[in-house]
Amino acid sequence: MTYPNTQLFIDGQWQDAADGRTLAVFNPASGREIGRVAHAGAADLDRALAAAQKGFETWRDLPAIERNKVMRRAAALMRERAGDIAAVLTQEQGKPLAEAKGEANAAADIIEWFADEGLRVYGRIVPSRGNLAARQMVLKDPVGPVAAFTPWNFPINQVVRKLAAALASGCSMIVKAPEETPAAPAALIRAFADAGLPAGVLGLVYGNPAEISSYLIPHPVIRKVTFTGSTPVGKQLAAMAGQHMKRVTMELGGHAPVIVCEDADIALAVKAAGAAKFRNAGQVCISPTRFLVHESVKRDFAAALAKHAAGLKIGDGLAEGTQMGPLANPRRLTAMAEFTRDAVERGATVMHGGERIGDAGNFWQPTILADVPLEAKVFNDEPFGPMAAIRGFNTLAEAIAEANRLAFGLAGYAFTKSLKNADLLARRVEVGMLWMNMPALPTAEMPFGGIKDSGYGSEGGPEAMEAYLNTRAVTVMNV
Repeated sequence: MTYPNTQLFIDGQWQDAADGRTLAVFNPASGREIGRVAHAGAADLDRALAAAQKGFETWRDLPAIERNKVMRRAAALMRERAGDIAAVLTQEQGKPLAEAKGEANAAADIIEWFADEGLRVYGRIVPSRGNLAARQMVLKDPVGPVAAFTPWNFPINQVVRKLAAALASGCSMIVKAPEETPAAPAALIRAFADAGLPAGVLGLVYGNPAEISSYLIPHPVIRKVTFTGSTPVGKQLAAMAGQHMKRVTMELGGHAPVIVCEDADIALAVKAAGAAKFRNAGQVCISPTRFLVHESVKRDFAAALAKHAAGLKIGDGLAEGTQMGPLANPRRLTAMAEFTRDAVERGATVMHGGERIGDAGNFWQPTILADVPLEAKVFNDEPFGPMAAIRGFNTLAEAIAEANRLAFGLAGYAFTKSLKNADLLARRVEVGMLWMNMPALPTAEMPFGGIKDSGYGSEGGPEAMEAYLNTRAVTVMNV
């Protein structure tokens, strides 16, 4: 499929930037330019803001069932177009075609779930303490136009989690999608436009991230900010929003611990953690990274995980049978080399990988590091790539303490056959999401978000809706 150039979407129209600026888009499997994306300036943002305010006033007053119908049509279009969208996503981001198609189809599931959840935004009647003629009501209203900032690793998923909750709540939204992977989120927006979403309810812009965030967040039209990305940038945006009393949802960086207990099913742990680790070449905020393995099974686990990594087929995501594609950009190659060098210098052993593949595209070997010391960079900074770092532990308390040592608290994994261990892990591991004896399974109906420096707020479950709603108390005296 031919890769498309990507325009801005403002007030229901696809359009070039007012000043005609564009940015190049590259295929990470080849390193070649494959298209261009429009670069918004202040004039474009002003139009998008005015449209978002107008769109909000229209959308909030539509009955929830009418909003539901539009969203469900958009979900159906995503399913119909999933194959074509996946081909575009793989070209610009690199992930295998099967993963890209799964992302497009999962977006439809998320849209449908939130469309239906929007039918259940209820207030309540509270009995009066005194005069029975007083009717006390709690009302739930949409907060207003939202500014959303999303990353390149899941260009559809990270938009749709924000978008579906906002639209179901009655909000409008301006999406600042990633310049490196612009066409896939544009395809998502197109599905909503083609489904009959009123003009202005959705806007899509690209450009200089710092300039756009510093323009949109303080603007009086914007009432809510939602961001997925690194913890340092998230803190900056949250601080900016706080200066203007804007509500925020922050889904920030992680460094997920994996605790493999002495009674764990090793084959299951390798299969589940291996699948989660090398999905999207490890460029996943909830990717397992710090493998804490009981000393009695550490050697067997490390050997089995290295064998799993060695068996992966690496290549262009469009090629038949590819299980892991390239990293999204050359910066990730540099980071992987640095993480590997630092770990080895500090005494770690490379069980598999640790090197770039070829000299064309951003391919890196799936890497397994054993006996990694705590002071190694990979055990303290999120690698965000196809790298698993393993070290041993003797007691579960020791493993839990290491899991909680860092400021991150997004996701975690554990493997054990003991109900006692599972209960202790559930209560003591400080993460927003914990999966035991399985790979990650984030669904629309479950909360999705972190604690500590990994952010706050949820992008799943009914909790996600609350972030887009104002709760107001109204009392009416019958006279």
